Amino acid sequence: MSESTQTKYEPGQHPSLPPPFKTRGVALWLKENLFSTPTNVVLSLLAIYFLYKVVPGVLEWSLFDAAFTGNDRNECRAQAGGACWAFIGERLQLFTYGFYPEAERWRVNLSFVLLVVCSVGLLWENCPGRKWIIALSVVFPFAAAFLLVGGNGVKLFVALACVAVALALMFRGSSTTFVIVIGAVCAFLAKFIFFGGITLPFTDIHVGGIIDLDDYTFLNLPEVSTDLFGGFMLTLIIGVTGIVFSLPLGILLALGRQSNLPIVKYACVVFIEFIRGVPLITLLFVASTMLSYFLPPGTTFNLLIRVLIMVTLFASAYMAEVVRGGLQAVHKGQTEAADALGLKYWPSMRLIVLPQALKISIPAIVNTFIGLYKDSTLVIVIGLLDPLGIGRASLADTKWNGLTNEVYLFVAIFFFISCYAMARYSLYLENKLHTGHKR
Repeated sequence: MSESTQTKYEPGQHPSLPPPFKTRGVALWLKENLFSTPTNVVLSLLAIYFLYKVVPGVLEWSLFDAAFTGNDRNECRAQAGGACWAFIGERLQLFTYGFYPEAERWRVNLSFVLLVVCSVGLLWENCPGRKWIIALSVVFPFAAAFLLVGGNGVKLFVALACVAVALALMFRGSSTTFVIVIGAVCAFLAKFIFFGGITLPFTDIHVGGIIDLDDYTFLNLPEVSTDLFGGFMLTLIIGVTGIVFSLPLGILLALGRQSNLPIVKYACVVFIEFIRGVPLITLLFVASTMLSYFLPPGTTFNLLIRVLIMVTLFASAYMAEVVRGGLQAVHKGQTEAADALGLKYWPSMRLIVLPQALKISIPAIVNTFIGLYKDSTLVIVIGLLDPLGIGRASLADTKWNGLTNEVYLFVAIFFFISCYAMARYSLYLENKLHTGHKR
């Protein structure tokens, strides 16, 4: 190049040249992830060949040759030789809501919107109005139960008032024992005044019931039997309830197992080992058939509530072991430092030990959540119709008999999206809380 065409730069002012092609972009990703070693080259080529053989056929069956309209299986087959998605389209409402009354499905939709809002507020640190969304998430379980089941809304507000009193005391720094006592007193007074009064133990004397909330019907919603729950709605109810309540219960069980109080320690050990030694399907059978033998005569206990309790207890036992592993990974010097600062047991656990233990246990915690979410399909064995149960019941119709591939693929896609979202958030949380050097 001639001197006239060269650009003159002052020393230190020459612009940076782009990095070599093999050290950036797609080329770098391919080199590091697919072709870094001879073994990876062979495996990557085999995987590419496998996808080349499988993916075109899957796409042809599921999309290109699929039928999206039709009144029965034969009409779908007449249109194309692939999947019959017309069956899923016709039964989509049934897959989503189960047998929930059509006129009341707005309540399910509203509950789902509230769930999404609360989840975003809790999981996204920079969410606008996060403080108010967290407050909403505290009352969400009560509000969702009221929306889905219905009943007297005034009773819900009275119950929420008791919860609000306990939470207000907790956020003002009151001791845990004081909050529990005040919460119990509020519950007793609510039962005594508003919820029909109290029968004195070992007597037939009934006192209380000063105000009959059944007289106030302006906030009533039509009651819907839980026997009508089904489909994806039922899966979300069981999965979200188990996830939300198993984590705090598992933390308490893990702390109890490490307690110095023999009664507390051995009670937690027996509970954890017994639950972990019994399959979930057995516990569901116990909840559906045998639990009534252990209740007073004439006592009725909703089947869905029994299932939710059993699923939560089952998940909490596994969660306790996960959290215990995290607690053991926290260096003993952390508790000794908390003692040196004058912190008592619960403040040191809440402020120092548990945050570190839970951060260490994030992968195992999310793995337990995903397993619990998928295990919700086991409720089909006790007569509750989850998406698989809805699909099997729908296939009994002679119009659609034989379309099992479409049903299982549709349900599998739903579970994959849900579980993959949880796994990706777990990875995001790990990277966000990572404080050391990555290997």
